[in-house]
Amino acid sequence: MKIRPIILCGGAGTRLWPNSKNHQAKQFIDFGNWTLLGKTLDRIKSSTFDAPIISTNLKYLKEVKKHLKKHKINKYKIVLEPSKRNTAPAILASALIKDIPNEQPLMFFAADHLIEKASIFNKAINMNKTNLTDQNIFIFGIKPTSPSSEYGYFLTKKVKGNINKVTKFIEKPKEAKAKQVIKQKGYWNSGMFFLRKDSIINNFKKYQPTIYKNCFNAVSKAKLKDNTYYLNKASFEKATAKSFDYAILEKTKQINAIKLDIPWSDLGSWKEILKMYDKNKNKYYKKKNVYYRPWGRYVNLFEGKGFLIKELFVKPKGILSLQKHHHRSEHWFVTQGKPKITLNKDSFFKKQNDHIFIPLEAIHRIENPGNKPVKIIEAQVGSILKESDIVRYQDVYGRVK
Repeated sequence: MKIRPIILCGGAGTRLWPNSKNHQAKQFIDFGNWTLLGKTLDRIKSSTFDAPIISTNLKYLKEVKKHLKKHKINKYKIVLEPSKRNTAPAILASALIKDIPNEQPLMFFAADHLIEKASIFNKAINMNKTNLTDQNIFIFGIKPTSPSSEYGYFLTKKVKGNINKVTKFIEKPKEAKAKQVIKQKGYWNSGMFFLRKDSIINNFKKYQPTIYKNCFNAVSKAKLKDNTYYLNKASFEKATAKSFDYAILEKTKQINAIKLDIPWSDLGSWKEILKMYDKNKNKYYKKKNVYYRPWGRYVNLFEGKGFLIKELFVKPKGILSLQKHHHRSEHWFVTQGKPKITLNKDSFFKKQNDHIFIPLEAIHRIENPGNKPVKIIEAQVGSILKESDIVRYQDVYGRVK
């Protein structure tokens, strides 16, 4: 039996746009002729997978259908949540639809994760397919590339049949704790799940009977139109809003891990997004987008909806003007050198891989007191992303009016 991919596509992505009322959901952001949902749909085109199910809401239905058409996916089902109830009801309701046989293996993907080396991923799923039972759950661990505090972690031990049994979850730890967890061979918890339909049913019946009853009713009373299940609102809204981790993973003892050493990110912060642009900057570089300044140069790599990505090159002893912006905040990711940063009344040095956030209206400056060039990837986020939105206070090159 093929594996059924279920794509969770209801997230709002508010973390990237804290001050914006009309923020974009992360899975639909155009990062340069590609989106995270688009990459997820391309990933499930392999022969490993059955036709996908997409769990989303009415607000995103049009965008989801546009993506399905663009990526030439003709066979699918969409499950529409009438209101936000977190991941536990979303996962259960999408698994309960009659299109899925009881013993079919289900692979739950987040719509907004960037996974590279998909062939390794698919091979790992296929290898573990026979280990699925009507009780157990497999989660996916990613080998950490840094002691990040943006992800949760878990620890495992080897059990019979060469299976990695999860022994402990660690919620997003501080960097020092993350270093200890990595020393204990901890893995990032990617938030993807692999289990059979009957395992989902059995776990919810055992640990969350009320959520099970309400989701079962929401699905059995759902209306099906144009490949889309419109879940029954009255029943679904009675389901308690809980995350799958909290509702099920923290209660069941039968959790195993599939450990992967592949490039993965949820692009959940501007730091992660800037890392991605740095890694792929050659794809975005155009000579006509290079601008020279007395302190060095910058290149506009990509202008998206509400954001602009640049690379700054500050020559040795180069100093940008002391300035602020009325219409944008900025995120900087240092890729080379040791810049001196002024932020309002503070000044401090930063090094490679450091991230700096410059809030709207904050007075700031970059200096390069060293003998080697400084390189910074910058995201400008706001309503006006032009050079005209610069208020200069001091400038060693005489550019203060």
